Amino acid sequence: MDRKQLTGNLLLLTTSIIWGSAFVAQRVGMDFVGPLTFNWTRFVLAALVLIPVVSLMDQSSKKQASGRISEEKVPTPAERKQQKGILIKASITCGCVLFAASIFQQIGLVSTSAGKTGFITALYIVLVPLFSVVLKHRPKLKSWIGVAIGTIGLYFLCITSSFTIAPGDLIVLIGAGFWAMHILVIDYFLTKVSDPVRMSMYQFAVVAGISFIGSLIFEGISLSAIIDGAIPILYAGILSGGVGFTFQILGQRHTNPTVASLILSLEAVFAAVFGFLLLNEMMTTREIAGCLLMFAAIIISQLPDRKKKETMSLK
Repeated sequence: MDRKQLTGNLLLLTTSIIWGSAFVAQRVGMDFVGPLTFNWTRFVLAALVLIPVVSLMDQSSKKQASGRISEEKVPTPAERKQQKGILIKASITCGCVLFAASIFQQIGLVSTSAGKTGFITALYIVLVPLFSVVLKHRPKLKSWIGVAIGTIGLYFLCITSSFTIAPGDLIVLIGAGFWAMHILVIDYFLTKVSDPVRMSMYQFAVVAGISFIGSLIFEGISLSAIIDGAIPILYAGILSGGVGFTFQILGQRHTNPTVASLILSLEAVFAAVFGFLLLNEMMTTREIAGCLLMFAAIIISQLPDRKKKETMSLK
């Protein structure tokens, strides 16, 4: 492993720690403000943090373009308008799905633990190949094995002996479905949008806008409550949203996608660890077994294909 790979892996590990601990911040934030208020304040901060990142990337792109002679066709005004239209469409679509994913997660956190939320949310990694069937993609055997093990793990984690699921767990599970959908719509638009970081900033703004309107209607705006909950809001917005996203981009530049997915899946483990350390959240033996099964499902679903591994070793 060279220095760039090591640095990339460390950045991704830091990202998973930030995202895992953010579940604690989201849980604590519910003691001060409502889910919609937490969402719009958090995503406003996340969008603001990305502004300098986008600016730096724009400057870097301009320098690279001016520093070399290129025969590439300069986009016409019509083409630039079309690209802008695609960017807006992508940002609105991804933002709406991200809003659904984040608000279900935030509402679920009102009545369930940060650790359980982390593991249930992490199921999106297993659900992505399952949902991709709708897009006529054929999941591999490992994906189906991951789904089966993940389902058993979810049963141990969430389903009681009377075969009922707690409302908070169910809401978070619905949110995990939207997180999977978010991955798919991001994947769809990445091939069409030339500036993914700007798209991410815009989608954060869309989430903030929808959440703000919702909070005006259903919760009202309390400046004093927002100030009281400033610490968890700042942590979730700046660190989880802005810093975490930036570290993910920088880390994935020098790391194998499979390795990146496995490192980021540790988010669920860190959610449980920080939930225990900071919130004194305890799990039963049954719930711990469910977490282990779900983590195994995540690992199995992200294992590299044998053929791809052999091909890579020949390089």
